[in-house]
Amino acid sequence: MDFKLEDSLGFILNKTNTKLKNKLLQRFSEYNVTPEQWSVLSCLWAQEGITPKELADMIFKDKPNTNRILEKLEIKELIVRKPHPVDKRAYQIFLTNHGRALRDELVPKAMQLIEEATMGIEKQKVAETIKLLNQIYDNLD
Repeated sequence: MDFKLEDSLGFILNKTNTKLKNKLLQRFSEYNVTPEQWSVLSCLWAQEGITPKELADMIFKDKPNTNRILEKLEIKELIVRKPHPVDKRAYQIFLTNHGRALRDELVPKAMQLIEEATMGIEKQKVAETIKLLNQIYDNLD
């Protein structure tokens, strides 16, 4: 059996993900936002009022990690937590005005990074790669 780590799909995906996260961290550093915090903000820009559990499922993090990210965003005054109107044990997460305003700053920087990362690759191939990666993910269920 001939196995080379550098040719392994999992290894290539991991090193690519690590590099993308590091580049994103650099671009967001002036805003004091991490890639993990970005993923939470991005979900909230699409839909506010979700619970930490719903958010954890959306960003593929466990609940304790999600709660730590939320605590940091709350300290930075980018989100607020409000009691859930039905489930008194839960709460909902909403953006502050500052959290909403960051969208106009961060989204273009993230999009620019993806453009640079996919430079020289046809848009159709990028879309196909996304589809294939989602299929690989689904196959692992």
